[in-house]
Amino acid sequence: MPGSPDPVSEPRAYQEHLVSLVGADDPAAVQAGTLDLLSALIIEAGADVRMRPEPAEWSVVECVAHILDAEVVASGRYRWILAHDEPELPGYDQDLWVDRLHRPPEDPEPMLELFAALRRANLDLWRRTPEELRDRFGLHRERGPESYRLTFTLIAGHDRFHLAQARRALEALRRG
Repeated sequence: MPGSPDPVSEPRAYQEHLVSLVGADDPAAVQAGTLDLLSALIIEAGADVRMRPEPAEWSVVECVAHILDAEVVASGRYRWILAHDEPELPGYDQDLWVDRLHRPPEDPEPMLELFAALRRANLDLWRRTPEELRDRFGLHRERGPESYRLTFTLIAGHDRFHLAQARRALEALRRG
């Protein structure tokens, strides 16, 4: 990811970067606002939603697809961490997921519908989870131990990072 440390070769720097994007904000509030921000960005992009600013850079809809993919993965990770003792958490190659699961680029509306349902369920799980259980952790294959609290916060930072990436893609298209 341009502008972000590599999650595999620099796992701690990657975590710190995403956590810094959340700052003192409540990660649940950050996550709760993502759907509206994605929807507004898709509307703003209009006919440019599938256009890449450069051949190797993602379009707005590809950024949305990646945010959806991350929510799918996080949904499982949250549940493994809470239900199992120190489960292994698999990594995934974001580029393969976008390239192989979202070609040709899809209509964003069904992606937003799935994202909304998953995000609602995940926010509800967060609210229902007692504070002391939020420190349960899994063993991320690439980054080592990650608690439910950290994983949840990383997703909030991840949202902000890729929303900004989608915004930059749209701005580059509009300038060029």
